[in-house]
Amino acid sequence: MPRRFPVRLLSTLILAILLPFAGCHSQAPLPAPDVFAKQFSGQNAFDHVAKLVAFGPHPSGSPELEQTRQYIETQLRTFGWTVERQKFTDPTPHGPIEFINLIARPADADPNDSRAIVCTHYDTKWFADQRFVGADDGGSGTGALLELARVLAPQKDFARRFELVFFDGEEAIREFHVDLPPYDGLWGSRHYAHALVASKRLPQFKFGVLWDMIGNRDVVIKFPQDSPTKAVRGIFAASDALGTRSHFGYLRGNMVDDHLDLNSAGLPTVDLIDFNFPPWHTPGDTLDKIDAASLAIVGQTTLYHLVQSAAELR
Repeated sequence: MPRRFPVRLLSTLILAILLPFAGCHSQAPLPAPDVFAKQFSGQNAFDHVAKLVAFGPHPSGSPELEQTRQYIETQLRTFGWTVERQKFTDPTPHGPIEFINLIARPADADPNDSRAIVCTHYDTKWFADQRFVGADDGGSGTGALLELARVLAPQKDFARRFELVFFDGEEAIREFHVDLPPYDGLWGSRHYAHALVASKRLPQFKFGVLWDMIGNRDVVIKFPQDSPTKAVRGIFAASDALGTRSHFGYLRGNMVDDHLDLNSAGLPTVDLIDFNFPPWHTPGDTLDKIDAASLAIVGQTTLYHLVQSAAELR
């Protein structure tokens, strides 16, 4: 005959089993990578780009860039992210300019939870003699990163592993000169990388993904030769799974972009860029040159890769 436990003893045993889990909260499993990736809407990203272009040229230090910042912050907060303004002032060929990086994290996230960054720049290059609105160069990555924030937000445990960073001052004030002082260009990413080192937060990060000029019609992303091999393999695998492999390849050479200082600091960051864009740094870089389908290809393939990397980010 089975032995019966007294009710009080049985309750005590159950309580002892459950107590270690009392402080835990269950998290819904991530959707399958292909299902999750398809939640990224290229049209939503495109609509954000249209809003950014409507502000007109917005170079660093301009009132129009502050309007752009406020739009980005409002959208992020709507999606449930908090936004930190990382301010700094540097001497430039046009005199001292205050730059402001925007760092977004889920509302309940601790900065020490972050394991990876996805980043872009949101400034446009200053020209004295032309109207440059940067639909692709500045706009496409920013619109896509706002859409990524929307998609990640409901997956709270996964989302808190990321910092979404919008760099100010990617564009050179006059012309790129990043090897020797006086530097010009990549102002925001350089400051962010130095701040990661100074705060001793750098070791917690596993990798970074940079988006720049990703909206070109029939986009073909070409990875610079110095790209982290592991990240490139992961994105190639994601593109194979989604049937987008023809849109990804290698560049013959390297690229001056915001990934440089992150890589130099020790954060392996891959640059997703389609530099085969004739309107680059001309008044022709307008909304009609970019495509929602291209934004979807890059956004969905990247998101698939991020989900495949989930175990690495714990």
